[in-house]
Amino acid sequence: MNDSWVVVVDDDVLSLKNARNILIEQNIKVSCVKSGRELLAFMEKNDPDLILLDILMPEQDGFETYEKLREFEDREERNRTPVIFLTGNEDIESEQKGLEIGASDFIRKPFNKESLLWRIRNIITKNKKIETLTEEATVDGLTGFLNKAATNKKMAELCKKETGVLSVIDLDNFKLINDIYGHDMGDKVLSSFADIVRSNTGAEDILGRIGGDEFLVFFTHLAEEGVTVNFTKRLNSQLRDKCILLMGSDFSIDIGVSVGCVVVSENDNDYDSLFKLADKTLYYVKKNGKHSCSIYNSKLDETLRGNETLKNELAIITKIVEERNTSEGALWVDLDAFTWAYRFIIRYMKRNKDVATKLFFSVSTKESQDEEMLKDAIDRFGLILQKNIRKCDIMMQHKKNLFLALLPGLTDEYVDVIVERIMNTWNEEEYKDKIRVEFIKEYMSFSEG
Repeated sequence: MNDSWVVVVDDDVLSLKNARNILIEQNIKVSCVKSGRELLAFMEKNDPDLILLDILMPEQDGFETYEKLREFEDREERNRTPVIFLTGNEDIESEQKGLEIGASDFIRKPFNKESLLWRIRNIITKNKKIETLTEEATVDGLTGFLNKAATNKKMAELCKKETGVLSVIDLDNFKLINDIYGHDMGDKVLSSFADIVRSNTGAEDILGRIGGDEFLVFFTHLAEEGVTVNFTKRLNSQLRDKCILLMGSDFSIDIGVSVGCVVVSENDNDYDSLFKLADKTLYYVKKNGKHSCSIYNSKLDETLRGNETLKNELAIITKIVEERNTSEGALWVDLDAFTWAYRFIIRYMKRNKDVATKLFFSVSTKESQDEEMLKDAIDRFGLILQKNIRKCDIMMQHKKNLFLALLPGLTDEYVDVIVERIMNTWNEEEYKDKIRVEFIKEYMSFSEG
């Protein structure tokens, strides 16, 4: 890190000197400023590698300074400088807020020298590598990883000239987070997971995002199964902890990580073939309990081979009989279809001792008798309801202003989260002051038979 440049922002002179001395010992160029305003003025003419930014400062705290810094960088079309927040408080909420708004890391004072240097070195190294790759490829905006097209190009090059392990990583049960907490929270989880992967990989490893919740990692010069097993365990543990931090201690979704790996050698170095083997191995992990990893070997082919003819026939039949719901949200059906689906779902819930919830909404005018406005409002609410419940839920419109939805498999607290999201979305509508939306819910538990 001899050519690295770090800016320390702190109104506490002792903390400023302490950080400066630690960094100078490592031959790191250091600039010190005492306020957020001084930092913003400094950044107009300078381009450091990393910023250590204290949260608790007078006049303009670290969070406000961070937001103004990002606005400046976006306005000037400059690359975003990594920021590590500093604080002397044991405040979990501050840490959560800092990570949510996009900070690279969070360090408490007084500093642990080794920890501080490791975090700085890790972030600077990875950021410089991403900047270099960006010259020839596009970076995924949410995670900072290479996007799909860039990943495929880079991985193909690496497989030809490097040995190591190609790993496909998929998040288990991630869809439930989008369904229950919304896509904004889903994006926060993905962004946080990307940070977790960064902190558990080396500077020479290449990271890519190839799908919504699917990632690709090339571990250079690595071929030991024990290392990938431990890597997967760390991802599972840290992702779970992060989700609890983001969504609360009552978070109970079985979130996790499945990893399929294949060894890249001098003899086996065709990326397309290797990716298919890694993806096949991931499929095997998914079918055998999830939350773990496996490295491809020839015996796995025998396990997965099965009867391909029957599988093909099943795929054809499924396409013929499957009712495709092309809408963004729940399946909106008429009374007859809802009746049959309702009966089937309830029988299934009883058989499996599961739970389900009925939501019943009424849309009516508060004062005005404007029928056209009421009709528009009813149509709009129906779309809001459909979009904010899951694709596996069903709903129907009863009479002209009543909506019934059935949500299987969700506990009562998760239904409350969904209802809150529906009502918050509705309250952003222009009708909210003239149209009344009321609802009742009926929670059904079949756990006692």
